[in-house]
Amino acid sequence: MEGVSGVRWSRGVRPGAPGSRTTRLELFYDLVFVFAFINVTSLTAANPTARGLAQGLIVMALLWWAWAGFAALGNVVRADQGVLPFVAFTTMAAAFVFILAMPQAFRSSLGGLPGPLVFAVCYFIVRAVPVAVFGWLARGDRELRRRFVLVMGRGLVVGALVLGAALVPQRLASEPGEIGLRLALWLAALAVDYTAALSLRGSGWTVMSAGHWAERHAQIVLVALGETIIALGLGTGFAAELPLSWSVIIAATCGVAVVAGLWWAYFDTFALALEQALHRARDPSVRAVLARDAYTYLHLPLVAGPVLLALGLKGLLDETAEPDAPIGGARLPGFDLLVLYGGVALYLLTLVVLGWRVLRLSRWPTLACVALLGALSPLAARLPELAALGLLTVVVLATVVVQTTVDAGLRGRVREVALAEQLATEAEQTTWRGRHL
Repeated sequence: MEGVSGVRWSRGVRPGAPGSRTTRLELFYDLVFVFAFINVTSLTAANPTARGLAQGLIVMALLWWAWAGFAALGNVVRADQGVLPFVAFTTMAAAFVFILAMPQAFRSSLGGLPGPLVFAVCYFIVRAVPVAVFGWLARGDRELRRRFVLVMGRGLVVGALVLGAALVPQRLASEPGEIGLRLALWLAALAVDYTAALSLRGSGWTVMSAGHWAERHAQIVLVALGETIIALGLGTGFAAELPLSWSVIIAATCGVAVVAGLWWAYFDTFALALEQALHRARDPSVRAVLARDAYTYLHLPLVAGPVLLALGLKGLLDETAEPDAPIGGARLPGFDLLVLYGGVALYLLTLVVLGWRVLRLSRWPTLACVALLGALSPLAARLPELAALGLLTVVVLATVVVQTTVDAGLRGRVREVALAEQLATEAEQTTWRGRHL
């Protein structure tokens, strides 16, 4: 049977293949993370301080590793076959509960269950279930067992730190000290995740299908961009039945334009070029390291950028929707300006780093845009909020146009290959269906 050699496959688990693509079950699984990103945005908006932002980013990183575990599992086995749907439903339920516990992840409210402990236990379950499936698959192969021991060891250390963050600080410190200690332990858990993956040098990574790996990570970027659109809708005050105004319409239109520009910057050509580079990496260890660096590591800031943008848009739209808001809005608070411009800059800067790491391209228009956003921030701080958003919109759209023009040759080659692959796949599927259906 196709799949990883040496593995004892059964009807309960079916192996993936080099041509595997994302399943509908995996898309269903990602719906939980739509809610997660919205929750991170809402909780950070309720505490617009440096500590609140740090807490939100740490929770984002924890969410990322929870998502990455199931994405890696779906690359090796078929997520919609055998017992895997029930594995997905279990992890979805645990993920949904720890997302519900986010508001109390740092400090329990009076009454009810201990929020930090609920968060930690459910997070541990989400991280442990894919590792347990990998362990079951590794029972018949010595090399896979060695990889499993490495991954399991890392998971145990991370789980111990997360559970310790929930249990230890409340007995040792006051409320500010408890939150600080919890943050420190969570940061230590994240450090173990990242440094352990680096130390493995690709030996603990398996990329069965380059297409599936690229598609899964592109989809979570799409989820993050979609969450920004949702933030636009939730931030206009319609739920409170506030009147619709031209300021709201202009702000919403500009917000959609910015998100559309970010979509184009990644999906029009760049995502296709990354996937094609991953396909061309034939050596398993080279492909594993490329997949780790370009996707597991660098796609986290690519997801965090739109979430920060959503946070800024939420604050801006909340103010704009007020009936007594001045024309053009008031000046943006420093926090809202930071996450609004900073989220876009983080996203674009990540594209620059990705372009160099994978394609060895210096994407100077995008890099110049990042520098320009930093230079324009003091000016934007003195402008009405609609003008600051309009300035951001003009800069992003101009950057996309210039970068697309500069990449014209690359764009033509990459999209031609992608279209040829799509047409060949469609022809092959049509032939098969004509014979068998």
